[in-house]
Amino acid sequence: MSTADRDRQEPSAHLNGHAPGRAAVVQYELGGAWVVVAHGDYDMNSMGPVADALQTAARKHSRVVLDASGVTFADSTFLNLLLHIHPMTSLRVAGPTPQFKRVLEITGADTVLDVRDSVADATSD
Repeated sequence: MSTADRDRQEPSAHLNGHAPGRAAVVQYELGGAWVVVAHGDYDMNSMGPVADALQTAARKHSRVVLDASGVTFADSTFLNLLLHIHPMTSLRVAGPTPQFKRVLEITGADTVLDVRDSVADATSD
C-alpha cells in the first residue's frame, strides 16, 4: 500500500503507519501438542478468539504451541495473555515474526516464555 493510499483511509484505520490486519485463529493437534495458529493483528479489540483458544487449550492440553509466525502486530494485551497462559500449561511460542520477537526481547518475556524457531521445533521432544 502506498503512502498516498494509506493517507486516504479513515484516520482510525492506521496508527503510527500501521494498517490493522484481520485477526484469525486456526487450531490443530501435532506431535502430542495442541497448536494454536494466530494470524493478523492483536490488541485489546481483537484478542477474543485467540484468548478463548489459548485458555481452552491450556485447560485441556499439557503442551500448547502458539504459532506466532503470522502475527503482524501484537500489543501489551497479547503479551499479557501469553504470560497469563504460561503457568497453566507448557506454552511454547513458535516462529515469532521479527517485530514480535523484538517485543519479547525488550520486555524480557523471552526469558519467561519458551520461544522456539518453528512449530516443528516446538512440537518435538
